[in-house]
Amino acid sequence: MIASKIAQAALLAGAAFALVLPANAASDYPTSTLAEYVYGCMKANGENRDTLQRCSCSIDVIASVVTYEHYVAAETFKQMGQMTGENGVLFRESAPAKAATTELKRAQAEADIRCF
Repeated sequence: MIASKIAQAALLAGAAFALVLPANAASDYPTSTLAEYVYGCMKANGENRDTLQRCSCSIDVIASVVTYEHYVAAETFKQMGQMTGENGVLFRESAPAKAATTELKRAQAEADIRCF
């Protein structure tokens, strides 16, 4: 009887921890990064209260899926890949660049499904 109550308590504690986890993941992202994402998202999708909520949701979902370090790497590859000629090829075609951008695209797709 006591063992089953302990097991139930552990299960509830684990469930509560899982519910808190995405919010903690977002706090790993610097505020300036969160704000920059929301600002760009709102510029692309409309500047109103509904879009603010959707864009905020979007970066929270991305932060729960992709670590900040991976987010920075993917954004860097994306920005550097815009260079023309041979300089940009490394940032577009290398295996690490493709892996990082694919991970970010998947997170963005998840965010689109959940938030938009």
